[in-house]
Amino acid sequence: MIVVVALVAAAAASFLFWRYVWFFRNPDRIVPPGEGIVSPADGTVVYVKYVSPGEEIMVIKQGIVAKIEDIVKSELSSPKLLIGTFMSPFDVHYNRSPIQGRIQAINHYPSHGGNLAMSWMHLRTLLRLEPYYKSSMHLLQNERTVTRIAGRFHGEEISCYVVQIGGGHVNGIDSYFPVGTHIRKGEVFGMIRVGSQVDLILPRLPNMHVKVRPGDTVRAGESILVE
Repeated sequence: MIVVVALVAAAAASFLFWRYVWFFRNPDRIVPPGEGIVSPADGTVVYVKYVSPGEEIMVIKQGIVAKIEDIVKSELSSPKLLIGTFMSPFDVHYNRSPIQGRIQAINHYPSHGGNLAMSWMHLRTLLRLEPYYKSSMHLLQNERTVTRIAGRFHGEEISCYVVQIGGGHVNGIDSYFPVGTHIRKGEVFGMIRVGSQVDLILPRLPNMHVKVRPGDTVRAGESILVE
C-alpha cells in the first residue's frame, strides 16, 4: 500500500512539475547570421507545400480537403510556401519570429465547434507515418492566432504569416507585442499553452531554397527553414 501511494504521489508530482514548471522553460537560442528564415517553433515538420490561392493542398480524410485559406483564415492573392510544425507537449512552446521586421497585424480566430485534440498528428509523428496530417481535423476547426510580419529577404520586401493553432486542451494563445512593433529574427513573440501547431506562410519566390522536409526536427529561432 505504501509503495502504491508513493508511486501515485511521484506521478502526480512529475505531472505538476511538467505542467507548471518545465512546460514554461524558455532556453536561450543562438540565432544564425544572414538572411535565412528560421523556424518559429520547436517540433516536427509535418508538411512543406507550394500552393496557389484556392488550391487544395492536402486531403485530411476522405472527402475533406484543406486549402491555405482554411489555415490562415483569410484570402491570399499570390503563390505561397507553407511549412507546418507540430509541437508535442514535450517541446518548448515559446514561438519566435522567423524574420526581422515589423508586426503588421495580429488576428485571433475562435474555434468552430471547440478545439480538437491533435492526437492523430502526435501519434503519426511518433510512429513516423506519413502523411503526418492525415485525419488531423484540428487544421480546419481549432482556434488560432495569425501574426503577419513584414521584413526583407535577399533584398526583397516580404510579408509572412505565423499561424499559432491551439490544441484540444489549450489554455490560451499569447501575443507579447502589439501591431507596429519592430521585432528581431529569433525573438520570442508569443506562445501556445499545451500541445499545438505552428504554420509559417511565405511568399513563393524563385530565390528561396527550402532546407527542411516532413519528419525533420526543428528548433525555434535556430533551425533555418529557408535560405
